[in-house]
Amino acid sequence: MKKNPNRFWVLVILLGWVFDFLFWEKPVPGINFFLYVVLCLATGIYILYTDGLRLSRRSGLLLLPIAFFAAVTFIRQEPMTVFLSVAMTIFLLGIFALTFINGEWMKYGLLDYLFGFLRLFGSMLARPIGFTAEVRREQPSTASDKRPSPIWPVVRGVVIALPVIAIFASLLSAADPIFAKRFGDFIKLFNIDNLPEYIFRFVYILVFAYALAGVFLHAAQKSGEAMEEKNFISPFLGFTESTIVLGSVVVLFVAFVAIQFQYFFGGQANIHIDGYTYSEYARKGFGELVAVAFFSLLLLLGLGAITRRETDAQRRTFTSLGVALVGLVLVMLVSAFQRLALYEYAYGFSRLRTYTHVFVIWLALLLVAVVILEALRRERSIGLTMVLASLGFVVSLSLLNVDGFIVKQNVQREQRENTANTSSLLERPDLDAQYFLDLSDDAVPTMVAAFTDTSLPYDVREKLGAALTCKRYERKQGNQVYPWQAFHLSRYQADIAFETVKQELDTYKIIDKDWPVKVETPNGKEFSCSQYYYD
Repeated sequence: MKKNPNRFWVLVILLGWVFDFLFWEKPVPGINFFLYVVLCLATGIYILYTDGLRLSRRSGLLLLPIAFFAAVTFIRQEPMTVFLSVAMTIFLLGIFALTFINGEWMKYGLLDYLFGFLRLFGSMLARPIGFTAEVRREQPSTASDKRPSPIWPVVRGVVIALPVIAIFASLLSAADPIFAKRFGDFIKLFNIDNLPEYIFRFVYILVFAYALAGVFLHAAQKSGEAMEEKNFISPFLGFTESTIVLGSVVVLFVAFVAIQFQYFFGGQANIHIDGYTYSEYARKGFGELVAVAFFSLLLLLGLGAITRRETDAQRRTFTSLGVALVGLVLVMLVSAFQRLALYEYAYGFSRLRTYTHVFVIWLALLLVAVVILEALRRERSIGLTMVLASLGFVVSLSLLNVDGFIVKQNVQREQRENTANTSSLLERPDLDAQYFLDLSDDAVPTMVAAFTDTSLPYDVREKLGAALTCKRYERKQGNQVYPWQAFHLSRYQADIAFETVKQELDTYKIIDKDWPVKVETPNGKEFSCSQYYYD
């Protein structure tokens, strides 16, 4: 970068302009986010490579998950999956910048991630200014004999003047209507009716370019420093105190599990114990048990970080208590998982239930991994393990296709009930196809596949057809034309799926004279297109 600072600034400003080109007034998410991530990576690697800085092989491993999570944003539309994928992409990009040269991201502990990102944020604010001053100081003395180029002073002057003029012009226009009219005529003369908007966009392009410059400079100047493995918090709690705390919690959990063991695993036999309904049994205590598991993890991590263990006997005792704690928590998680499964079996899947379903599995795996690392005395690896568990959770949601999974499971549940045709302790409700209206385009291909499945009962297919008609009507009402920057694979696949059942859906009649909009099925039944939410 010091070899050609002008090229460096031109490239980061171009990246700022590309951000505006891809995202300004463009629907998101789309392919724009993926393209911009790839472009930033390619530009950053090129800038550092031309400055003689090479990407570490271990940091190069991060490119695959970064590309995966960035691509998910134009493959899936389900909101939680998209949000977490964007968050993971930004997080991994930060780790990539922090360890570009040394590749030591696998050695990071929890606090290393925190302080690393704080340093990166500081570089985004201050390092570009320092870089400019440093380049000027290091210029050879012979450069002073050359006549300086007048271009950059003019550019800087225009950049500073534009927002200042815009502010004063808006204030003067508000103060005097005659000036406002003349100034407006002046703007129209140059065909720049949206001058305030252009100035705003120009300023945020520069701000974004400045921040990117700080990231690239941090990767170039700081990512090659060898990481010093040190404990940010020195253990200060005595072994006796820690043992009492951890032992007391273990005893409490033992008592709880012993008393509630039959209630945990009694299944449907416990539904009417103490007057519980099926719903109350399935719901009761689930959130509390998951919270217990989460806070138990925090307790184990916290005590492990601050407890002094000076002998092998103390270490073995602490590890044994940790194993007992995790074992009891796993029993509780199995119970919570069973309750959730019962609730899903009775009332079907929703987004929140699906998130929780996957989260419980990864939380249990994380608990087991933490206690194993504690036993192996590899506490510093716990931070990486937590990151990998978080990545695994988001990957699971991405591969699962949450909205399609919900449709598939709820339709299969209805098919099982019709096939079994047996009585149970609960009279289960019919397929709630109206909930499908709240799902994204990710669900449409699965809905179409079920709608065309002749093995399903006709009333189930009729509801699916009505729901698809509502979703197709909503798309037509929107009548939105998407630019190429907003291309989304999920929307494209949904359009193809709708075309395959166009003739069948045309037999459903839309009734939109009053609100809410309704659909009349070929059999004369009405289906409301109003959406609602439940957990």
